[in-house]
Amino acid sequence: MTTSFPKATIEGYPRIGANRELKRALESYWAGRIDAETFRSTARALRIDTYNHLRDLGLTEDYAIPADVAYYDQVLETALTVGLVPGGTDLDEEFALARGTDTRVPLEMTKWFDTNYHYLVPEVSAGQDITPAPERIVRIVEEAREAGHTVRPYLVGPVTLLALSKPAEWSLLEKLVDAYAQVLSALKAAGVEWVQVAEPAVVADLSTPDAEIAARLREAWSTLLAREDRPNVYLTTPYGAAREALAVLGELAPEALHVDLAPWTLDTDADYASRVAAAIPAGVHLVAGLIDGRNVWAANLRERTEVLNGLGRDNGTVSVSTSTSLQHVPHTLNAERNLPVEVAPWLSFADEKIAEVRALVAGEDEAVSAFAQSDRAVRTRAESATIHSAEVSARVEKLPAGEVQRAPLFAERKKIQDEELGLPKLATTTIGSFPQTPEIRKARADHKAGELTDEQYRDALKAEIKNVIELQEEIGIDVLVHGEAERNDMVQYFAELLVGFVVTENGWVQSYGSRCTRPPIVVGDVSRPAPMTVEWAKYAQSLSDKPVKGMLTGPVTILAWSFKRDDVPLSVSADQIALALADEVRDLENAGIKVIQIDEPALRELLPLRADERPAYLDWAVRAFRLVALEAQPGTQIHTHLCYSEFGQIIDAVAGLDADVTSIEAARSRMELLEDIDSTFHSEIGPGVWDIHSPRVPSTEEMVELIRAALANVPAERLWVNPDCGLKTRGYAEVEPSLRNLVAARDEVAAGL
Repeated sequence: MTTSFPKATIEGYPRIGANRELKRALESYWAGRIDAETFRSTARALRIDTYNHLRDLGLTEDYAIPADVAYYDQVLETALTVGLVPGGTDLDEEFALARGTDTRVPLEMTKWFDTNYHYLVPEVSAGQDITPAPERIVRIVEEAREAGHTVRPYLVGPVTLLALSKPAEWSLLEKLVDAYAQVLSALKAAGVEWVQVAEPAVVADLSTPDAEIAARLREAWSTLLAREDRPNVYLTTPYGAAREALAVLGELAPEALHVDLAPWTLDTDADYASRVAAAIPAGVHLVAGLIDGRNVWAANLRERTEVLNGLGRDNGTVSVSTSTSLQHVPHTLNAERNLPVEVAPWLSFADEKIAEVRALVAGEDEAVSAFAQSDRAVRTRAESATIHSAEVSARVEKLPAGEVQRAPLFAERKKIQDEELGLPKLATTTIGSFPQTPEIRKARADHKAGELTDEQYRDALKAEIKNVIELQEEIGIDVLVHGEAERNDMVQYFAELLVGFVVTENGWVQSYGSRCTRPPIVVGDVSRPAPMTVEWAKYAQSLSDKPVKGMLTGPVTILAWSFKRDDVPLSVSADQIALALADEVRDLENAGIKVIQIDEPALRELLPLRADERPAYLDWAVRAFRLVALEAQPGTQIHTHLCYSEFGQIIDAVAGLDADVTSIEAARSRMELLEDIDSTFHSEIGPGVWDIHSPRVPSTEEMVELIRAALANVPAERLWVNPDCGLKTRGYAEVEPSLRNLVAARDEVAAGL
């Protein structure tokens, strides 16, 4: 008899480990400190510990626990499992695809839908072979079973996998579906009764039109669901509302179907729950993604119960889950000792969200304490007098409405800046951060622990800044940076100095591979009580006659890489942050800083998944950036930086930022982005010639090739030469030779102009 679908479940759980165990194992293996067997056994132990923990949290039914596991990335894991990317089970080949080698460039990396997670983009070609390796996923199931757990294996679906590949080669779909069929058959043979397959492509407007995605969904899944040698299929649609595909999902009638009914989704598609109720037949077990998997606010259980009841399903045909995988939130509030007493009850991390799922399943009569706790959180947050500032509100209200424009226009500013800065053609710079050395990390920890005085800590930072400035001058960089030794993170650093944020001690979230961040939480109105970067920029500039950039993280990126308020529009928080940063720009100018970079790597990340929602977002996002630099002097050269994403579809908005210099990730895509540059993009531009997300050192010849490719689309007088991104995650053993090669490549190309 087939096991029924569990009443309470989640879509996924953080993979990195509560204490970042997977991160440490990965980095130890890459560094050669442990061998492959030790790495695999460490990762296996973490998986089993996670299953034990989830069972202790109440996910006790068979198949309630998803085996959403991957060493590096779930898209790469699926691509290897179904054979869209060759590699089978070879561990070193997997990491070569993810990170590159001395002789190979890695796969391109970009944002996973509109989250701060990055996936590796499968590179495909028409007619390629597809040979699945189902043993990858069968092994996961069997190791869990040996440890006493009946887990639900996870795959990214065939339509999403191809839609996110480069190119989206739909001629491969039939062959790919056959590979999925082989994997599902192997799972069936291994005794698996339920498999989870995620098709988030149905909630987004991608390069493939929505109607075609729906047609491809029908093509793929009508074939797969018709097969008898497969487990029951739990099809999931996280990250938003399905539109064209919703009727198709109802027609396909998988054994179970997940829909995202988070408050954020229903805010943008108010009638989605009723459309789901009408479109999905009673024979399909509906799984309501009611608990927000992407933000950290405690659920309003009464409001969530109303949505659940509105689906019109009896308890036997509906389950409760999270809207997305919980990989986007920290593990647990129990690890936090220093959150403000008022704020902590308003929050819910991964473990707490599981409790909310279980409370919704149990109902108010049985989960009395959980509903009472939810009621208190809703009430006290609404009544709080600390999250609103009359002074901030008054300042925002005085801002001009609509579009704002820095004066004079770029062409006039460029003349002034060229004269004052005296930079060469193909000027070189870096993006901001330099390696965070063990010594600097120790100094920060010792200062936090009270083992270093403020003066001793400042001296340690100044010594590192001096080293960074001297290294850049010796290499021959034209516009210098101070290296950001004082910053723990490009967003958290500012959040700790701005009113309106709280930060966590252990709220780690995986960004990609072994890279983790601790997103701050925007809890109220934002303001700047004092200068944040001026001391360090001024000191660095005193060490050199070359210009040193002041370094700021932009308002959209601060917002995107934080957990956002859900009680005001995003645009309100963006304007508040912009005003705080505008004060910092003024103070940097007064300190003699002539070049200021306002990083916006997340501009593309917050872009809504649906095309009809994008213009409004881009309007307020561009406005917020412009507010930061609105009062900057004409001779102050404003830089911005964007990375991690495909920017072609928002190139007009990037141009609309009206920065004087725009640096942008371009190395992995081999300057492909520049094909979208036209006469409307008036600023100077620095497409990255060194992919810093890989540990490899690019040769001078490789960077010469990229610079020349860039010159095919950008004239020399507008082209800068720089890395793709900041150097914080790299070591000096990679940074020094790479920067020397970068300058040598610039010199070689410049000599031939």
